Amino acid sequence: MRYFSIICVVLLISACSNNDWRTASRQPAGIATAPSEDNRAIIEFYAANAFSWRGWFAVHPWIAIKAEKATEYSVYEVIGWQVKRGLPAIRQYQTLTPDRYWYGSKPDLLLSIKGDKASLLIPKIQQAIALYPWINEYSVFPGPNSNTFVAWIGLQVPELELELPFNAIGSGYAD
Repeated sequence: MRYFSIICVVLLISACSNNDWRTASRQPAGIATAPSEDNRAIIEFYAANAFSWRGWFAVHPWIAIKAEKATEYSVYEVIGWQVKRGLPAIRQYQTLTPDRYWYGSKPDLLLSIKGDKASLLIPKIQQAIALYPWINEYSVFPGPNSNTFVAWIGLQVPELELELPFNAIGSGYAD
């Protein structure tokens, strides 16, 4: 009976998870404002269920920043495979659509700040990113990981009043 239970759990996990990251959706979720439609500075924090079965337990968060009159967002996130390749954990890229699905999971908008307050906080966020202490480290549990990174930004820039979801596993590592 015990082996039967284990087999059922394995089948359930594999049946309910998309194991092919290459074909999982990365389409925009329609949450973010297009840069051409809003000249104001914008800060947005997103989180989506982690890829595959990990999404049952944890989220993957990221930060999108658009300076006033910028034509694209700068997105910052921590990625474990980068460290495995000998690269820094923080991945930064430019995009028109910072609200893309995280390999099949629709993101939630955790925080959005626009206008003058965003303009004041963007340099503080960028400085916190530059000072992230675990730039060459990544561990799913207990951290440092993508949730540690976003929690670190929130601790360094308390004016954000960032609240992460309960399943931001690794966010406590930043303390």
